[in-house]
Amino acid sequence: MELRDLRVFQAIAEEGSISRAADRLGYVQSNVTARLRRLEEELGVLLFHREPKGVRITEKGMLFRQYADSILRMAEESVRVLKDDGTPSGILRIGVVESVTCGNFIRLISRYQRQYEDVSLRLETGNTAELLQKLKNAEFDAALVTGELAGANLTVDWLYTDELVLLSGSPLSGGGADLLKQRWVVAPAGCPFRARLEQWHKDEGVTFRSFLEIRSLETLLGSVKAGLACTLLSRSVLSGAYEQLYVHPIPEKYRYIETGLVRRHESFTSSSYRVFARLVREEGV
Repeated sequence: MELRDLRVFQAIAEEGSISRAADRLGYVQSNVTARLRRLEEELGVLLFHREPKGVRITEKGMLFRQYADSILRMAEESVRVLKDDGTPSGILRIGVVESVTCGNFIRLISRYQRQYEDVSLRLETGNTAELLQKLKNAEFDAALVTGELAGANLTVDWLYTDELVLLSGSPLSGGGADLLKQRWVVAPAGCPFRARLEQWHKDEGVTFRSFLEIRSLETLLGSVKAGLACTLLSRSVLSGAYEQLYVHPIPEKYRYIETGLVRRHESFTSSSYRVFARLVREEGV
């Protein structure tokens, strides 16, 4: 079994098609088919069900994929370790929750790219749950996420405590539990802000049911500004077009949340990442 065989298997699993995997790898289809057949014969199991419009991974194939992905990641990381001469270069992959991008983040990224032109930054946004899962799968070098980070079994290279506030497009009356009598706009499940809002409802014995679910932070904040609904977010999102939103304090119990730059304990820290982490610690996001 060669690394090339594992890359072929991985490409087929990701594409769901032998022909698309061949195109992606730059191989002729017959070569990919032959390699897959030899790999299945060597392992003594069927890795894919052949179907009219592609392939479907088998249960054994899903199990093997975990090991194949891990082996390929280790192989790639070993090359990065040996090539790292202390000069920031290569690809740096960072996951980012959208709420982080509203503050100093873009200026920080701009400064980083000006100083380290040989680094190719790959940024991907998502909610905390999605980003942490991808970080666990070694799809990122690190992630800027929000939530309860102390028990996440990760190395935290920077940590900041932000204030959560209720945001609306017009003044609201009342306080405490009375603030819950609103129509809400929230991100999909997995968002720590939504989880905090749901917990507040639960503790007050109020059913959380009158809400819009919007994935895009820009669209979410736009709906608040238009007066369609209220939301719960970190104070740091109040910039640019959203500086004039109405801000309402919430009970102390739900008010503070952590944002951190985290990575896997065992991960190799490249020169590119080390200077990125240092910049985050110096300037914040």
